[in-house]
Amino acid sequence: MSNITFAHPWILLLLVLIPMLAAWYIFKYRKQHAALQFSNLKLFQNAKKTFRQRFYPALFALRMVALAAAIVALARPQSMLSRQEMKVEGIDIVLAMDVSGSMLAEDFRPNRLEAAKSVAKDFIDGRRNDRIGLVEFAGEAFTQTPLTIDHQILLRQLSSMKSGDLKDGTALGDGLATAINRIKDSEAKSKVIILLTDGMNNLGSVDPQHAAEIAALYDIRLYTIGVGTRGNAPYPMRDQFGRIHYQNIPVEIDEPLMTEMANTTKDGRYFRATNKKSLKEIFAQIDKMERTKVDVTQYSQHRDEYWPWLIISLAALAIEELLRLLYFKK
Repeated sequence: MSNITFAHPWILLLLVLIPMLAAWYIFKYRKQHAALQFSNLKLFQNAKKTFRQRFYPALFALRMVALAAAIVALARPQSMLSRQEMKVEGIDIVLAMDVSGSMLAEDFRPNRLEAAKSVAKDFIDGRRNDRIGLVEFAGEAFTQTPLTIDHQILLRQLSSMKSGDLKDGTALGDGLATAINRIKDSEAKSKVIILLTDGMNNLGSVDPQHAAEIAALYDIRLYTIGVGTRGNAPYPMRDQFGRIHYQNIPVEIDEPLMTEMANTTKDGRYFRATNKKSLKEIFAQIDKMERTKVDVTQYSQHRDEYWPWLIISLAALAIEELLRLLYFKK
């Protein structure tokens, strides 16, 4: 049971009914009266209970077993790890997303980072047969999720991403290099990195253009996305009293560098996303790319295990009913 969880654990509270019903049955059993009463019981004082009399409470026990098993089945026990070998037709994609402080600018609603996460979620939901990985970067880079077909884990990691997790700044080269390291050994014919940022390279130990050249050596297609409106964008600033004020800051994206990085790789492209529609156009382009068969091992987090409990419940009810109708017939 160490790897078992329940989809509806609150239903297990109904198990408290079992001891309550048992107490009620014992109380009722002791208080029951004979149908015929005698003024003197000496005639029966040496009489022993028959096996049928002693075994009769087993009917109630079987009913309680059936009830308990049914409650457990309703709570939907699930195994947390189940391995499944499968072939999928897809491509390998790594999303490298900027989580620097500037991604909190509110020219996108509610801000750039949350808007990008929302579009990325829709993209992942539409790519069920693709292995997808996730890298976040700011002043440094970090792998949130390696390439995986388990999109539930991927989406949870995507939802947990927030600005402030990493040192502030924009290290485009480090973010791209980390993404390359995640995908370079892939055996897929199509390997794609989508790098999303709203700023200019100002930190990191890897030159962005040099990282793009490495991506080209590994036959990785690079899509770069500049996120941000044109002109100025409102940015939330907190004063010494904790109050939030908005200040318009200039939107600065190094589009020549982003374009050069994308063009270094085969069929790579740069996109300027001023709204969600721009991002969806990128994903539409990825949908047109070739696909290839990939062998993957899928680890499903949840697999229903209620059938054994349901079988136990039905079997206990069936045995109880048969005994009541045949052996304990009244």
